Amino acid sequence: MLGLMQDQPLMISSLIEFAARNHHDTEIVSRRVEGDLHRTTYAQVARRSRQVAQALDRLGLAFSDRVGTLAWNGYRHLELYYGVSGSGRVIHTINPRLAPDQVAWIANHAEDQVLCFDMTFLPIIKAVWSKCATVRHWIALCEADALPADTGIAGLQSYEAWIGGESAEYAWPQFDEKSAAALCYTSGTTGNPKGVLYSHRSTLLHAWGGALPDALALSARDTILPVVPMFHVNAWSIPYGAAMTGAKLVFPGPALDGKSVYDLLESERVTVAAGVPTVWLMLLNHVRQNDLKFNHMRRTAIGGSACPPAMIKSFRDDYGVTVLHAWGMTEMSPIGTVCNLKLPQLALDPEAQLAVMCKQGRALFGVDMRIVDPAGRELPWDGVATGDLHVKGPWIISSYFKGEGGDPLAGGWFPTGDVASIDAGGFMQITDRSKDVIKSGGEWISSIDIENIAMAHPAVAMAACIALPHPKWDERPLLVVVKKPGVEATAADILGFYEGKVAKWQVPDDVVFVDAIPLGATGKMQKNKLREQFKGHRLPGA
Repeated sequence: MLGLMQDQPLMISSLIEFAARNHHDTEIVSRRVEGDLHRTTYAQVARRSRQVAQALDRLGLAFSDRVGTLAWNGYRHLELYYGVSGSGRVIHTINPRLAPDQVAWIANHAEDQVLCFDMTFLPIIKAVWSKCATVRHWIALCEADALPADTGIAGLQSYEAWIGGESAEYAWPQFDEKSAAALCYTSGTTGNPKGVLYSHRSTLLHAWGGALPDALALSARDTILPVVPMFHVNAWSIPYGAAMTGAKLVFPGPALDGKSVYDLLESERVTVAAGVPTVWLMLLNHVRQNDLKFNHMRRTAIGGSACPPAMIKSFRDDYGVTVLHAWGMTEMSPIGTVCNLKLPQLALDPEAQLAVMCKQGRALFGVDMRIVDPAGRELPWDGVATGDLHVKGPWIISSYFKGEGGDPLAGGWFPTGDVASIDAGGFMQITDRSKDVIKSGGEWISSIDIENIAMAHPAVAMAACIALPHPKWDERPLLVVVKKPGVEATAADILGFYEGKVAKWQVPDDVVFVDAIPLGATGKMQKNKLREQFKGHRLPGA
């Protein structure tokens, strides 16, 4: 016997129509590449999303055809999110920080039919347009009069001219909720990136999970600033979760420096922000140097890479902002865990609470986790045992686009590549990437632990720990450090800071100072480049 409930497919179009009906006058604020601040509403975004859908129909795009974007966080990108997916096509967000050849490769692999781009990225488009064999239409996200006279790109048109003549009267099509909605390629460090293809169903379930009180806790009382880019795993689903809850959205555009982000946080009275540690480092430096405070922001979600405990502590103790330490990956839509304290942890003293907040957190409903040993045996949730982290759930990948890389699952579980422990309360902590662990004399050293201690040193702005070969110990840790401006420190100063914090054999063998640590397109440290850079470095005693 079946239940007697209405059977309605989970459609992305339903999110923007819900927001337009129930939160029609709620603002979406965008700092544009033009330099000004643009204001719109959910009602206007819904209207223009329908115009996008009609414009795609007029181009003759078929169901599930891909529409590429190279765009910052802004209202036009949001309209494409809904207009493309809502009409049955697939929005393919491309990371503009990739090299032009990589952009062209991804666009060709996805077989993009249309490519929409912010004018910031016109140089990239000029470099790749002749190499993109499947792209038939090029759309610049600007007004018609902002389009340069001679770009060399045949048929280039402005977004406003493209959608301007279309009607806003449009009936969103209904189809199988498992149909593809969005495509995002991994930023893998080896080989070509692989495409992760999200469905309407998985996207809505993920948005529901991410909006829950024990996740990002989004509501119509919030103003949210997603610093995490919309080209990176759909801005962690915040554009969908905001529409689902009716939250005000504030988009920072290309200006992600500390001052620009802070000014937006304050002027728009932002209560929630989300981004990667490297961006928050710039923000905190700006706030400290100018003796500022956060007057409205109450919590910030930090993910993409492990957040240093010193940053979590500074946000909490110095500025009264709660850090929601989050973890996930492109293959997971991306949110897997968020660190919100439970009742037992609320009774702990501040330092004990901090120790918990530094963990990656608890699984959302919809995500199942386990840790396994090398033989695939499940390990206990005791906070001590560490093993390879596996996940499964309705918004977690089953295979890559076009079957690239073969079957990624192990017995129905997705191996994340992370090494983790899980305590009795369900709090998961990443101890390392499986390829980043340092094995010294048969003992494991966590590069994350070494980096977190270094980041607490008053002279250290950024730190990365890598393994170098050692004739006696197999591998030993090398610490690569970027110093804060105007602050002096020696290798001995940094190494002395580890005394009493870790076992002596875990202390790095050496420290090297650099002007900058290479960052990937999503803000993560590129340790592969550091290993290449320092492969000839001779450790003391080696």
